[in-house]
Amino acid sequence: MTIKSSHKETIVLHAGYRKDNATNSVAVPIYQTTSYQFDSTEHAANLFSLKELGNIYTRIMNPTCDVLEQRLTALEGGAAALAVSSGQAASMMAIQNIAHAGDNIVSSTDLYGGTWNLFANTLKTMGIEVRFADPSNPENFAKVTDDRTRAYYAETLPNPKLHVFPIQEVSDIGKKHGVPLIMDNTAAHGICRPFEHGAAIIASSCTKYIGGHGNSIGGIIIDSGNFDWEANKDRFPMLNQPDPSYHGAIWTEAVKPLGPIAYIIKARVTLLRDCGQAMSPMNAFLLLQGLETLPLRMERHCQNAEKVAEFLNNHDKVMNVIHPSLMEGEQKKRADSYLSGGYGPLVGAEIKGGMESGKKFIDSLKMFYHLANIGDSRSLAIHPASTTHSQLTEDELNASGASEGYVRLSIGLEHIDDILSDLGQALSEV
Repeated sequence: MTIKSSHKETIVLHAGYRKDNATNSVAVPIYQTTSYQFDSTEHAANLFSLKELGNIYTRIMNPTCDVLEQRLTALEGGAAALAVSSGQAASMMAIQNIAHAGDNIVSSTDLYGGTWNLFANTLKTMGIEVRFADPSNPENFAKVTDDRTRAYYAETLPNPKLHVFPIQEVSDIGKKHGVPLIMDNTAAHGICRPFEHGAAIIASSCTKYIGGHGNSIGGIIIDSGNFDWEANKDRFPMLNQPDPSYHGAIWTEAVKPLGPIAYIIKARVTLLRDCGQAMSPMNAFLLLQGLETLPLRMERHCQNAEKVAEFLNNHDKVMNVIHPSLMEGEQKKRADSYLSGGYGPLVGAEIKGGMESGKKFIDSLKMFYHLANIGDSRSLAIHPASTTHSQLTEDELNASGASEGYVRLSIGLEHIDDILSDLGQALSEV
């Protein structure tokens, strides 16, 4: 039985799974296995040649991971998905799947510090150039696009800048050039669906709001199925020319009987097979538990965050508060266009006094946890300039939104009175 629904609260509970056929278990089993018995040599050959889909080896696929993939595909309105070991692995693989040495991508400047370093330094060692564009003007993406540009990349709700990305505007530019838009939707799952605004691929961390409890690391790549990879064969040779790593398969042709999922199938059977960034079945199980309450949690996260933003905005020791609810002009317009059900769960604040005041505020918090994560049910805080973004230069810090006095707050599910009380007493110590 398949439960059909367009409502996210129902999707996260029922998509992709009803019961275990062997045991009638309602909870998704943890298939803690490396391998799977083949029915015959013909069955094995069909699986390896992609004549039929099925389980071969848990490095490539796993039934517990499969339910998570199906459920997130349904939540985002995509065609297929691939669960991987972390959000960073998802970002890396999403690009490597269509870009190799000599190619480039264009990325938004508004990025999580770890992704900035991945793009500015690590990808460079692989011969993939990343060109950065300020998304305040979407046309900046077009200005640095050329024949070797393989993708645009951005975060829906950038961490830590929190300026909502102009998804439709940049997607439309990409379509003119035949360039797909890859969106990191980590901080906006449940409140934004990038595919509805033209994005081609989602590459996100599951560690944060999808899991929601700070107990499991994972990532997800979701294929919208809406980008025509064949229309620009010269731009995407890795999908349109024979692949020597898989019997000379031309991916846009080889998987047509399975649907418009050439991109995600290639990622699974070449990159995941060869590089091994597999999600563990246990982590997939725990992430599924978090996913079941994602829509409800995001509602409360967003409600609490809006109240925190208002509180901080009226405090005399806070120089500036960064939250979509307080933005004006084009930034507010984008927030209203792309975010539904709330302005997001993250709040940034620039504490008067710079670096030392920012650190003092963090050290004075009592209920908030001081750690390098977002999306936990608990409230979290960090000083990015001395931690997550410490590898960036001063100019890069300012470009990413992590100034020296900036603190990032991931607002949890505690009672709002307790959240505001802890923030107030910490500010009194600055």
